[in-house]
Amino acid sequence: MTLREGAEQSRAVGKLQALVRIPTVSHRDPDLVDTAAFDAFLVELETQFPLLHRHLDLTRVHTHGLLFHWRGASDARPVVLMAHLDVVPVEGEWQHPPFSGAIADGSIWGRGTLDDKGCLVGICEAVETLLEAGHTPAQDVWLSFGCDEEVFGHAAPLAVDELRRRGVRPWFVLDEGGAIASEAFPGVGAPIGVIGVTEKGITSVELRAEGRGGHASTPARNGPVARVARAVTRLEKAPLPASLPAPTIELFRRLAPHAPLPLRPLMANAERLRPALTRVLLAAGPETAAMTRTTVAVTTLSGSPALNVIAATAKAGVNMRLMVGDTVEEVLAHVRRTVGRGVEVDVVESSEASPVSPYSTTDGRGGHGSVDEAFALLEDTITEVFPDAVPAPYVMMAATDARHFTAICERVYRFAPFRMTKQQRESIHSYDEHIGVEAFLDGVDWYRRLLERLP
Repeated sequence: MTLREGAEQSRAVGKLQALVRIPTVSHRDPDLVDTAAFDAFLVELETQFPLLHRHLDLTRVHTHGLLFHWRGASDARPVVLMAHLDVVPVEGEWQHPPFSGAIADGSIWGRGTLDDKGCLVGICEAVETLLEAGHTPAQDVWLSFGCDEEVFGHAAPLAVDELRRRGVRPWFVLDEGGAIASEAFPGVGAPIGVIGVTEKGITSVELRAEGRGGHASTPARNGPVARVARAVTRLEKAPLPASLPAPTIELFRRLAPHAPLPLRPLMANAERLRPALTRVLLAAGPETAAMTRTTVAVTTLSGSPALNVIAATAKAGVNMRLMVGDTVEEVLAHVRRTVGRGVEVDVVESSEASPVSPYSTTDGRGGHGSVDEAFALLEDTITEVFPDAVPAPYVMMAATDARHFTAICERVYRFAPFRMTKQQRESIHSYDEHIGVEAFLDGVDWYRRLLERLP
């Protein structure tokens, strides 16, 4: 059965359009959340997927989170498929209204098409069509849809608590994350089906300096603003050490046959040539440099409320993404040591990098090394739907709800089955977010085939 046949194609696309049009925007302050929009989303979701709601058991989680249970032929190796229904606020100038779900230039436009309503609708449409066909999955399937992922909220941890209470230990968990990414590495023409096997941790701090303040006509040396500015400059000049974790080594082994000739020996022998490859990535730009180390980004600044007033308090917000192998304690020690005296470092939030999930490896000569059955299932499904793509593990830079599920599952993966250009990836959390119609339909097909292939 194909999803390309007229009525089914327009049906699947129309469902995504309908749900993109509902502005389910998250805010850290609950008072700013439009709960009516989230209520409307859940009503529309049931309207669009009646069989899913009729045949699967539903548990509401937190305010608007959903946990569906699709009973399979066996409950020995349950699987969890994840997505989230909330989106970030709109910014920038859009070619098409951000909550229109407009179709133009072969794409569906709108906030959430990539992050993450495309995955949510893709999963639901795959389940709906399988229910229509009378399919029963080989294993129990759980669908966990969060409602506050974009603000590091409570729905996902509560879903984990609910699964733990029911004694569910998933065989594997799959959330958003990687993609069928083109233009992902300089000189590599083949798209890469990157599957996140871990994700960086997040630690945010506030640098704070205080003083008397006063009139701008009588400034004193080394005031709060000057101290914070000096601290920011010091952090910029003192990056954390760079290294390549094992999943990145495996990623480059797999990319070696597709890389420019001068880079092939370096990538094929990534394990042995780690220092040289690390230097190449650092020089190739910020996207590849972030693959090698804990990143430190100054994101907010505040000082005096008026041009003619010296600030009594100056602050800078710093967001750090912790590389596998680094710890929160080590990174905070680095920050405090670097900024020096006169600036306080207040921790706002912190979480360690996620454990590395099992993945299949090559032996460095193009042959197979170790094979993990769950990871191989994801790889094989990628190859089936996207035969031109190179499946590979990687370290995910951003944070997902999946990190909470590592408490009950050792195989937690991050992959969205959609073709994405570099421009599309840059539109996530930015402007002009859009997904190709064909890319979306391929993603629905991928989820369906994954569910059909469960052993």
